[in-house]
Amino acid sequence: MFSFLRPGQAAPRPDIAELSRQVAAGQLLLIDVREVAEAKASGIAEGARLVPLSMLPLKADPNKPGCELPQGLPVAVYCLSGARSAQAANLLERLGYGPVSNLGGLRDWVAGGGKVVAA
Repeated sequence: MFSFLRPGQAAPRPDIAELSRQVAAGQLLLIDVREVAEAKASGIAEGARLVPLSMLPLKADPNKPGCELPQGLPVAVYCLSGARSAQAANLLERLGYGPVSNLGGLRDWVAGGGKVVAA
């Protein structure tokens, strides 16, 4: 995940078309961890669930009554630039989700051909 710390090794670019197909088929959980106002201003990736990073500990912890995220699926997270999604990926892995991928920012989704819809 932190390939930028290893000179000369670039993180592999995810295949956004394949991820979109997996999300549509219910084979991948895609989570937008930006705040609600950000998502309303710019939209969210098609098929993504909006769970702000500030709410993720409550909504993703299977030991809490407010847990809303299914386990047993691969997970991909994104935010605006990739920093919050890195935090979210670490949290989700600690809670037993996995594998978890940090897609970076919404712009990375769009650059890969992913669709954006209104939040």
